[in-house]
Amino acid sequence: MNRKSAFLCIAPLSAAALLAGCGGDDSVNAVPTHLSAATPAAMAQTCDALAAKLAYVNTSFTSVTTAAAGALTVAGKPIAEHCVIAGKMNERVSTVDGKTYAIGFEMRLPKAWNGRFFYQANGGLDGNVVTATGEIGGGGPLTDALNQGFAVISSDSGHSAAQNPLFGLDPQARIDYGYGAVDALTPMAKQVIRLAYGKAPDRSYFGGCSNGGRHAMVTAVRNPADYDGIIAGDPGFHLPKAAIGEMYGAQQFAKIASATGSNGLPDIRSGFTDAERQFVGAKILEKCDALDGAADGMVQDVAACQAHFSVDADIPTCANGTRTGACLTTAQKTALGNVFTGARNSTGTALYAGFPYDPGIAGGGWAAWKQSNSITLDPAAMAFTFMSPPKTAAVLANLPGFALGFDMDNDAPAIFATSGVYTQSSWSFMTPPDETNLSALKARGAKLLVYHGTGDPVFSFDDTRDWYARVAQANGGDASDFARFYPVPGMNHCSGGPAADQFDLLTPLVAWVEQGQAPGALVATARDATNAVPNADVPASWGAGRTRPLCAYPQVARYNGSGDVNSAASFSCR
Repeated sequence: MNRKSAFLCIAPLSAAALLAGCGGDDSVNAVPTHLSAATPAAMAQTCDALAAKLAYVNTSFTSVTTAAAGALTVAGKPIAEHCVIAGKMNERVSTVDGKTYAIGFEMRLPKAWNGRFFYQANGGLDGNVVTATGEIGGGGPLTDALNQGFAVISSDSGHSAAQNPLFGLDPQARIDYGYGAVDALTPMAKQVIRLAYGKAPDRSYFGGCSNGGRHAMVTAVRNPADYDGIIAGDPGFHLPKAAIGEMYGAQQFAKIASATGSNGLPDIRSGFTDAERQFVGAKILEKCDALDGAADGMVQDVAACQAHFSVDADIPTCANGTRTGACLTTAQKTALGNVFTGARNSTGTALYAGFPYDPGIAGGGWAAWKQSNSITLDPAAMAFTFMSPPKTAAVLANLPGFALGFDMDNDAPAIFATSGVYTQSSWSFMTPPDETNLSALKARGAKLLVYHGTGDPVFSFDDTRDWYARVAQANGGDASDFARFYPVPGMNHCSGGPAADQFDLLTPLVAWVEQGQAPGALVATARDATNAVPNADVPASWGAGRTRPLCAYPQVARYNGSGDVNSAASFSCR
């Protein structure tokens, strides 16, 4: 069951940290080196005075308050004084379900402003106005956009938490979740910033992970003129297909379940236990750890690992089918192979991308998505938001049953369907249209940074890697002058896993956009027990404060042959 990855020609970083092309005419693909830098400005008014000025069409500003310095902190550091604006846009009563909907938002505007705007795209089903601090990627961030002086907005994408997941019954709420909220909020936020500081933002940035990464990818295509720099983390840019993939995985584990839950359905965790999962992770390490030149408990060369590791050959088969935690039965091997190959229908047609074998399978986040969310969150999203027409609310009573009974032949095509008032399919409103056409973004000098954990169990790393290869092909073989992709070895979904998952993509993105400093290797830290925000998946055997370079694809962090294996300086991207 080897899974061999096809890596297309995408040029590696040079010593100057600039990517050289695999071919193509540079004069044709020329883009602006950089845009002008943002200039700081101070808010020369109180938050109360600002409140009296706020006005925007179809918008209610429900509160404006002052957050004193230190009221919020990031990694123990106080965030400076700022105004907090709460409000809602486009409030309406649905003609379909009779519920009241609005696009809720929060803006935080620092008194000492750096001239920049940051749109914080949130994850999951949205529904919550997460504190607008401006997340910069990875786990346990040491800083955030607000702390750096950005004006930040966060939103619920058009529905409340109480309306999850049934908001999908309303056609407009679906569209707001997909892209409508970003479309509406962006000009409003820029007008608020103009009223606060006397000028619009000089530079605008957008970032998020998971569904937030999807929002970022969609924005890069739909709204290329609105943002100068975009960060897309572990992006669910094919989210309806990923939900199918999750339920397909649950069905594979259900086939090998050894226990039944209280609901009378197979207990999918019993089909592949934590001990067995961690054993497989250890076997992947055993085969692939040293491929990057260092036997250090990490697999940097994920592509080479796919050729070296085989479930059939490298995992012992349980004698007489007796499970011990240190073997897999033949049926388990088949099920696990199916999960990693990716969702298929009865004819073998791929419904979603596959996943690379990676030590991240040992992380707690892997089990949470594959063996819990796959029978709760994903079927809820599918039933009410991604299918047209949606299912009735009765499905909520048995989401696991819906997931395990989802028909890969007859139900899966519903993500492409329209029906009655549902005039846009989920594939239309959830995904980037013409997803490899970033020509407008490129032409104006905007930049895109994408990162993805190789151990992500829900949104396929391979899917993102293949997208980047197609973007490169669409740009003469090299898209690195405006878009770069950073794999994060071992990282689960957005954070966690046995990985160096603490990093900052916003700072290098600003330097690229405004100074023309193209990013090379980025330093990431493993959050061991000494970290301010520890990651339980980091092995105790790793040294304190271990760092690794994150390399722009297709480069791999390789050991230099000498030096401290806990230091990024002992590795080079090549």
